Amino acid sequence: MTKRLSASLAALLLLSACARGEDAQPIDNVVVAYNAAAEETIDDVDPAGNSAAASLPTDAWIGKWIGVEGLMLDIQPSGEHGHYVVSVTLLDGTNSYDGTAEGDMIRFIRNGRPESIRAATGDETGLKWLAGKQNCLMIQQGEGFCREDAAEAPSAKP
Repeated sequence: MTKRLSASLAALLLLSACARGEDAQPIDNVVVAYNAAAEETIDDVDPAGNSAAASLPTDAWIGKWIGVEGLMLDIQPSGEHGHYVVSVTLLDGTNSYDGTAEGDMIRFIRNGRPESIRAATGDETGLKWLAGKQNCLMIQQGEGFCREDAAEAPSAKP
C-alpha cells in the first residue's frame, strides 16, 4: 500500500514540476528571521491605530509645579498610559488623587467633585504672583501652578 502511495506522490510531483512551463524561474529560498518582539496577539492590536507609546499632551506636565505661598502640584505617571497620580499641596496639607488624561486635560475627583487640570498662563490663574508667566497649569481660578520656561528663566550672571 505504501509503495502505491509513494508512486502516486512521485507522479504527482513530476506532473506539477512539468506544469510550470519553460518560462518558469526557480524559486529562491528565503530565510525569515523570527522576531519575537514583532509578534502580536489580537489583544495587542489597537483598532483605532493609537499606540500606547504615543505621547499625550499631558505627559509633558509630569513633575512638580510651584504655586504661591508654598503651594505645589506634583503629577506622576501611575503605570498605565494616560493615568497619573496627582498630588496637590495646599495650606491644609497634601492630598493625592487618581487622574486620567482626557484630551488636553487631566481629570480627577476631589472631595466628591470632578476637577480638571488644564494648561494656562499666569494671568489666567487669577493670581497676581503668577502674572506674566506662560508655562502654568490651573485647577480652578485662584489655584494655579507654574514652571519657568527657558525663555522666562533668569539668565545666569558670570
